[in-house]
Amino acid sequence: MNLNSLNILSSKPLAFDLSLDEWRAWCQSQGLATFVGKQIFLWIFQKGTLDPEEFSNISKEIRLRLKEKFSWNLPLVDSHLCSKDGSEKLLIKDREGNLFEMVLMPYEERVTLCLSSQVGCKRGCTFCQTGRMGLKRNLSSGEILSQILLANYCLKGRRVTNVVFMGMGEPLDNFDEVVKACQIMIHPDGFGLSKQRVTISTSGLAPEIDRLGEVLPVRLAISLHSADDERRSRMMPVNRQYNLATLKESLLRYPAPHRLGITFEYVMIEGENDSIQDAKKLVKYLSGIRAKVNLIPINHFPGLEMKASQADSLRAFQRYLADRSIPAPVRYSRGQDISGGCGQLAAKREEEIHLDPRELHRQRRRELRKN
Repeated sequence: MNLNSLNILSSKPLAFDLSLDEWRAWCQSQGLATFVGKQIFLWIFQKGTLDPEEFSNISKEIRLRLKEKFSWNLPLVDSHLCSKDGSEKLLIKDREGNLFEMVLMPYEERVTLCLSSQVGCKRGCTFCQTGRMGLKRNLSSGEILSQILLANYCLKGRRVTNVVFMGMGEPLDNFDEVVKACQIMIHPDGFGLSKQRVTISTSGLAPEIDRLGEVLPVRLAISLHSADDERRSRMMPVNRQYNLATLKESLLRYPAPHRLGITFEYVMIEGENDSIQDAKKLVKYLSGIRAKVNLIPINHFPGLEMKASQADSLRAFQRYLADRSIPAPVRYSRGQDISGGCGQLAAKREEEIHLDPRELHRQRRRELRKN
């Protein structure tokens, strides 16, 4: 079946937006037994069955009602690209025609899905393509979960085992919908994922980190990128609102599992944050926190003047952290041959949409000659 055969735009409420309690309440409002709500919930999230006609333990009358009242369509797939490293990037459209991204990364022992929580982002980090797009809208919990359903469909037999909120958007700016989606991810009657297999990445919204720790302490990743307030504020405007000291206070309160701790994402930028002096500040900042630091050579995109750190600088930075018992693996972004970095494919596609067709044809001919 072609993916696009699943995608018919609808103005009806999205079935995937409803939690188990909401399905039970809906059934009650329809004069049905509440256990039917659990049956519907199981069909959607545990079995991945998205056509009510196939809900074999539910009466035909209820199945027809479900089909009439709700939309059961996965989002429209605009582009589906496969990388030579095995990862897949899907550019998908919401009902308003906005574009957002998800990246599927199969490994031998697990399948990780990097998903989006917003269309665009308002945080404006200087090294991030999504930040240059601005925020268009939040995704609903069902639109977030649709990305897992779509990924499981693409996997043809395998299932997503790990979820990372590292696609488009600042997850904690969409707090309620992200938490609702995560609750369904870890629910035993939902996707049944462990809390330790769901990671929320944030630029550092300290109050929301506290809230997250109280309601749903999943794994936490911090987009840090500098342990110097002045430099971080220049790179990440969020630091002007919640500086490094405020952020650290919230991290010390966060109930991270001791054996896992907190992951810090650190984009390595030549001449900006990759000196040994920067490494010293980072080690001092991480004092008291059980931490792992992912060192990520920056992904280049058109209009970005920053360059990835040189190999020697990267190795020296990594060695300085490792010598002080801070794990610091180098993480090269997967799918670089398919615009795998956050926001890159969406920005490229939006640019194509607004290009004169003749210029678009010329660009594609140039790309073919390069390859």
